[in-house]
Amino acid sequence: MANPVIKEMEILESKKHTNQIYKVVLTGGPCGGKTTGQERLESFFTSIGWIVLKVPEAATTLMKGGIRFGDLTKEEQYVFQEELVRTLLRLESVYFRLAESFVKKSNVLVICDRGAMDPSAYMSKDEWEMLCKNINVDTFHLRETRYNQVVHMVTAADGAEKFYTLSNNVARSESLKDALRQEQLTRKAWIGHPYLDIIDNGDCKNFEDKILKMIQAVCKKSGVKTGDRLDKNTRKRKWLVASCDDSGFDEFVQFAVSHTYIKIGVDEENVQVRLRKRGNNNKDTYTLTKSQNISGERIETIWQISRKEYDNFYRLRDTSRCTLFKNRKCFNYGNQYFHLDIFVSPLPSSCMGKNLMILETYTTKPIFTDEPELPKFMKIVKEITGNKEFSMYNISNKTAKPLNI
Repeated sequence: MANPVIKEMEILESKKHTNQIYKVVLTGGPCGGKTTGQERLESFFTSIGWIVLKVPEAATTLMKGGIRFGDLTKEEQYVFQEELVRTLLRLESVYFRLAESFVKKSNVLVICDRGAMDPSAYMSKDEWEMLCKNINVDTFHLRETRYNQVVHMVTAADGAEKFYTLSNNVARSESLKDALRQEQLTRKAWIGHPYLDIIDNGDCKNFEDKILKMIQAVCKKSGVKTGDRLDKNTRKRKWLVASCDDSGFDEFVQFAVSHTYIKIGVDEENVQVRLRKRGNNNKDTYTLTKSQNISGERIETIWQISRKEYDNFYRLRDTSRCTLFKNRKCFNYGNQYFHLDIFVSPLPSSCMGKNLMILETYTTKPIFTDEPELPKFMKIVKEITGNKEFSMYNISNKTAKPLNI
């Protein structure tokens, strides 16, 4: 008799092309390497056989037409921002539609020079909500489901000041101080995206290192194996948190997240399949993840699925494991993007009724070192990177030993 999980996954795959469309936003502060990054990303993916489409930056296109944003009245600025978002979405739709055709013959990478959430950085929350209402869109879908990944290139004004220049973009007019302000605003616009990578100037001996770090981040998330062609020192690190003072957050976006493991019946130590439901304000996204141990390395394949597909897989859940429920807070601290998972009721039996909070980030800093700087408003117990006791797979086990918390 056919394994029902494998059968469902085969049905899921049959609905897709063999190839994939991968949509990535390149954003960031002024002089962060975005323009060069696009060119190098295009060159790399073209060299491995992908079709690469580049959506031009709508704001720069409009600014080159004689518009000086700083000279506009408040009302004119709003009109500009609304038309900018309309233009951006329309431009993207052209490339997204062409990608649907091209994917029949090749993998397709769509590089968006900034994305739909970037304009929100320069508006009040009320103005942004009014804009979304006027053009019939919403923040959740613009941020959560429109793009596979967002890559933020940190301005050279933050950590690489001697390389900051205005010469490579005629529409740019920011001073060093302005660049740092724009850097912070732009970064906040994308807080909450499930796959946000911040490419800073740390650990980079030169600009080439920063570009390679960016290409590596896109390859890792899109499932492209690079072998020795790129540095592979970025990894997920985790810390056990005893307490958190919420007043310490500058800004965060919160989601309700649940993880459910699927019973596959074969080689479950090496192959794990899990469902994720991620919601905010009664709007949810659903993913299916297969995690497989290949030659000592964990390789993950992620599918975006529908609610119906989620329900089909949920019926095949592993009843020896509980569903894990969390409140996830996504936030920036320094140049690092973190998320804090706070496990909520019903708690897994391994918690023995105790609170469990885990802080996570991706970083090039070596494990069990003092870097990156961790939030000062959290009491950190210890680093748990690589500790199987605190893996979701173990925590969900109904017969697991009590956690050391």
